[in-house]
Amino acid sequence: MFLDSNTAAVVTGAASGLGEATARALAAKGVKVAIFDLQEEKGKKVAEEIGGIFCEVNVTDDASVDAGFAKAREAHGQERILVNCAGVGNAIKTASRSKTDGSIKHFPLDAFNFIIQINLVGTFRCIAKSAAGMLTLDPLEDGARGAIVNTASVAAEDGQMGQAAYAASKGGVVGMTLPIARDLMSEGIRVNTILPGIFNTPLMNAAPPQVKEALAASVPFPKRLGYPEEYAKLALAMIDNDYFNGEDVRLDGGIRMAPR
Repeated sequence: MFLDSNTAAVVTGAASGLGEATARALAAKGVKVAIFDLQEEKGKKVAEEIGGIFCEVNVTDDASVDAGFAKAREAHGQERILVNCAGVGNAIKTASRSKTDGSIKHFPLDAFNFIIQINLVGTFRCIAKSAAGMLTLDPLEDGARGAIVNTASVAAEDGQMGQAAYAASKGGVVGMTLPIARDLMSEGIRVNTILPGIFNTPLMNAAPPQVKEALAASVPFPKRLGYPEEYAKLALAMIDNDYFNGEDVRLDGGIRMAPR
């Protein structure tokens, strides 16, 4: 419904990976796209290529997010689309014993909180501020005002060893999707979440070839890593289909992650 030149969008984490692919896909439909990211050089390059605008934004900081939305709205008007792709991960066991000296340590709580603040709280912060802006818009057909797409992970449902923080953050995104959709239902704002599996993003490109090959082989079908453009296609389908609301959808080639 919103995929045209009359629409503005904000995509977080859009300087690379899933966010970049989504920003490009939206721009290809004529949508005016604002890129929220901390990677200034990459973000500006993508924005220039798609005719959008780059906003240096830290999703863990209220003032930074407010400034980003203000800049985006001054350039493009109030957004009807928000896609949350900003996120990070780590791998630390909850508690472990050293194989060398037998010492015991646990997951540092500051490291746990770091992941939660970006992936979960940062996502909610952007949702809340964007939705408040969308409420100022006149409704379109069927009372529609906007559409929000979040990024969780298959780790929300089958997290691996060392992924306690990451799985908790992504599980939180899944868990809040339906309640937020219900909060906003009378205002014509839809909310959906994608749970990507193993995708061929810049982070994955840093892995050795044999690791990528093993991961690809573990996918039931197709036996390869996901393409960011495939994520973008689903995000646009969620935005364009006005009956798509309150859903959490895996996009993973049928994979179910092993313990390690």
